[in-house]
Amino acid sequence: MAESEPIPISALQHWAYCPRQCALIHQEQEFADNVHTARGQAVHHLVDQPGYERKAGVRVERSLPLWSERLGLIGKADLVELHPDGTAFPVEFKHGRKRRARHDDIQLAAQALCLEEMLGRPVPKGAIYHASSHRRREVEITPELRALVAKTADAIRAMLASGRLPPPVNDQRCRECSLKDICQPEVTAGRDQHRLALATLFDPDPAS
Repeated sequence: MAESEPIPISALQHWAYCPRQCALIHQEQEFADNVHTARGQAVHHLVDQPGYERKAGVRVERSLPLWSERLGLIGKADLVELHPDGTAFPVEFKHGRKRRARHDDIQLAAQALCLEEMLGRPVPKGAIYHASSHRRREVEITPELRALVAKTADAIRAMLASGRLPPPVNDQRCRECSLKDICQPEVTAGRDQHRLALATLFDPDPAS
């Protein structure tokens, strides 16, 4: 991906979960499925086909293309509710039970900021729909989340410009990651620690 190309909104969610995962997908073009990605794909089949319907006076758009020239983002919203007063309410579909996850909130906030730019109206809230529990979790698009979207997009651009892979996190996040076999966090983390030890082998002892 060239530095000047718009960043996929999904990349912000990947970066917020794990910068190395983001780099492997969006820089190295690596991807693999596991049970978690398969469940996610099954959930998104519910809203993958573009179209709309009306429910109680609300226009419901599915798979709506999104973009922001200001932030350099592109992607789509699983579902956007357009209310009679002009308010847009994005809904992101996720598999699993209702839970709070900052990486999901950043993705939803990015969708909201794109809608604001496209429609010229504020988008103060959205929701994450959790398929396993059939429940929505409403998310306020706070100033903190808005700033985090811009900061995350800048971090991804810097990573793409550098061409370097971030180090592995090698923690509980790796257990659910479909890229674990490609990333090899245990091996890579151990190698990085070994290199650091060699690099600092002859550094003066601060205690001496």
